[in-house]
Amino acid sequence: MNIPALTGIPAVSELNGKMAVLDGYSGTLIIEPNDEILSEMRKKQQEDIESGRSLQKLKGQETKTLDGRKIKLYANIGSVEDVSAVLENDAEGIGLFRSEFLYLEKNTFPTEEEQFNAYRSVLEKMGDKKVIIRTLDIGADKQIDYFNLEKEENPAMGYRAIRICLDRTDIFKTQLRALLRASVYGNLAVMYPMIISVDEVRQIKAIVNEVQKELTEQGIAYDEIEQGIMIETPAAVMESDVLAKEVSFFSIGTNDLTQYTLAIDRQNPKLEALYDACHPAVLKMIQLVINNGHKEGCWVGICGELGAELTMTETFIDMGIDELSVSSPFILPVRNTVNNIRKQI
Repeated sequence: MNIPALTGIPAVSELNGKMAVLDGYSGTLIIEPNDEILSEMRKKQQEDIESGRSLQKLKGQETKTLDGRKIKLYANIGSVEDVSAVLENDAEGIGLFRSEFLYLEKNTFPTEEEQFNAYRSVLEKMGDKKVIIRTLDIGADKQIDYFNLEKEENPAMGYRAIRICLDRTDIFKTQLRALLRASVYGNLAVMYPMIISVDEVRQIKAIVNEVQKELTEQGIAYDEIEQGIMIETPAAVMESDVLAKEVSFFSIGTNDLTQYTLAIDRQNPKLEALYDACHPAVLKMIQLVINNGHKEGCWVGICGELGAELTMTETFIDMGIDELSVSSPFILPVRNTVNNIRKQI
């Protein structure tokens, strides 16, 4: 939403009425700043505004390096309402639509028709631009009462995401029917979260085939869709050579991949200093996934927060990344960074 924010700090209700400056870039809250600090912060604020204005000239341009290397630059969204920001910031597509928000905002399971209308709306608004919708990813830090999930000691590694969908296939099939029906209204791709094995992917594809057969028998139109998976577990990284034979694309979820690789709960503020998405082990995993994907003609993107880290953009290009999907306000800054990279003379 392009609003400065800071989380994981003690309650500040006793500070009500006091002057404060929130720097969302550095993650700093300054209470009762002196004149010198206030002047410095106002200068930074103005520079930020001016930088935003200068980036507007990049709208309508391709995202490619000075030597011609093209990158797909997509946006992450969590609702139909977010599409306006995607278009305003000139994203080339949607690389991650978190469909679980359709479930989180309701008190009961969203119907097939409700889901279909949401997906159709996004696809129609995006026109011929690609829209990648991630299937239901709840559990861990996203709990929904009406799913009646049992309390778990370690939900981040528990009953979540595709594990729920493959266990409660009625929920999964309803979503797949809505997605396939909506596919005729735009350029749809679907990806599946929390994959750890080829067997899971084959189960998913079998269920998709069942749904397609049912729709055909009912005379309901649908298009063939690209299917991909999230790479967010070390297991998926190490199996990426064989997984690439089963799907059209990989989208690396660096948030969870970092958590699982470093054995660090990313919801625990005490471990924040240890949570490093640029850890050499994480970067080696990203490189391995890109290499294995490309060997099988599988394109590879990043949709985690690391994709918007401008200091890493050139590194990802060197690695051979095909796509970056970021929050809408980061689209133009990332494009600007890519467009000023030259790898050959």
